[in-house]
Amino acid sequence: MINFNKKEFYSIDDLLNIMQMLRSEDGCPWDRVQSHESIKKDFVEEVYEAIEAIDLGDIDLLREELGDVLLQIVFHCQIEAEANRFSFDDVCDEICKKLIIRHPHVFGDVSVSDADEVLENWDNIKKETKGQESYSDTLKSVAKSLPALMRAQKIGNRAMRAGMDFKCCEDTISCVKSELSELEDAIKIGNLESIEEELGDLIFSCVNTARHLKIDAEQALVKSTDKFIRRFEETEKNIRLKGRDIKSLSIDEIDIYWREAKKKLIKKIQE
Repeated sequence: MINFNKKEFYSIDDLLNIMQMLRSEDGCPWDRVQSHESIKKDFVEEVYEAIEAIDLGDIDLLREELGDVLLQIVFHCQIEAEANRFSFDDVCDEICKKLIIRHPHVFGDVSVSDADEVLENWDNIKKETKGQESYSDTLKSVAKSLPALMRAQKIGNRAMRAGMDFKCCEDTISCVKSELSELEDAIKIGNLESIEEELGDLIFSCVNTARHLKIDAEQALVKSTDKFIRRFEETEKNIRLKGRDIKSLSIDEIDIYWREAKKKLIKKIQE
């Protein structure tokens, strides 16, 4: 057993020490064998759980989930510290230097008039410090591991800064209609590879429309998915009240219940 003094209140130094103990020879067998690759999915899950706490407005849950996110950061840092490549302090040092460099209007003598100018300066400084010589470099630097809608919207924004963008929302909608037509043509031909490509183009066009409307495409789809679940639940409940099972109904019969559920939920929102 490791000698450890329990406290009433712990700090970041305690967390670093605890992680070091867990990874030590006398620590936890599971923690000892983990690598960046084996726990990267946990990192993603913890971040999304923190986001859900924000969406729920649950401050106590947010505090807990932020702790879980911090644990993941400390875990990855400890793995690297054991390999003598970098430590948690190195990570803190680097982000502090980055913040100072990218806020010359706060830590330097640069003047800015508004938040938009701050973002413009941020992008220019980022390009310079990362050695990005073209706008194409900025597009390619967007992480492929991001959710697809989020990545598409971010890439669209960066293309816009290079001057390549639709003039207005009407143009993006026209593009959506054009891509839908191309998808329909691909479906008629029946080539799966072409169908996938055209479907992707259609979704990308929808993201561009969201961007022009100042809507977060990822969040819009999240809300639509939640709405579908609510309507599905109401539909299934109404079918069960009739003593039937949803799987025993035809799609046309289900659609009747679906329309009823939709009207009921819309009315409930309006009341």
